[in-house]
Amino acid sequence: MSKIILEITMSLDGFVAGPNISIENPLGEGGERLHDWLFSAKTSVDDAVLAAVHDNAGAVVVGGRTYAIAIDDAWEGKTPFDIPAFVDTYALPNTEKEGFTYITTGLEDTIAQAKKTAGEKDIWVMGGGSTVAACIENGWYDEIYLHVAPVLLKQGLYLFDHLSDQRVEFKNLGASQSPQATHIVLGKI
Repeated sequence: MSKIILEITMSLDGFVAGPNISIENPLGEGGERLHDWLFSAKTSVDDAVLAAVHDNAGAVVVGGRTYAIAIDDAWEGKTPFDIPAFVDTYALPNTEKEGFTYITTGLEDTIAQAKKTAGEKDIWVMGGGSTVAACIENGWYDEIYLHVAPVLLKQGLYLFDHLSDQRVEFKNLGASQSPQATHIVLGKI
């Protein structure tokens, strides 16, 4: 049975990107530090965490802002994903890229179409922050893979700004640690 897996990397103080996000600086000032575990300082522990999410994924969902800022102009115009990718967006981009399906009817429809495509495989929701927050807010997830970098950004894009004041509880499914991140796996109660 397929699951909806949310994946998010953040600082100890809850920021998913630094300030001044732009096409030239998609993770904001200092935000690239959050992803050292994924790129420059990746270990076997980090690889195992990535495999747990990515190996059974049959589709990926990305928010429109993340697509526009971090994906559209990157990777020489090709998709960085080896599975079908769905973009939850308010408006179609000027140039559509191969490997992406653009959904303008809302996140719930985007997830539904990703589920249909993924079949028995999982749906990987990789961001951005407002997309992950909307999934949490609406209960559209089964597990959350939270990668916490050992840094305080003190400013930037705060993950929890997009959530209501309603308390949300999770089931602790496990954790692992590498020098550049603590990887926490949470389940829906």
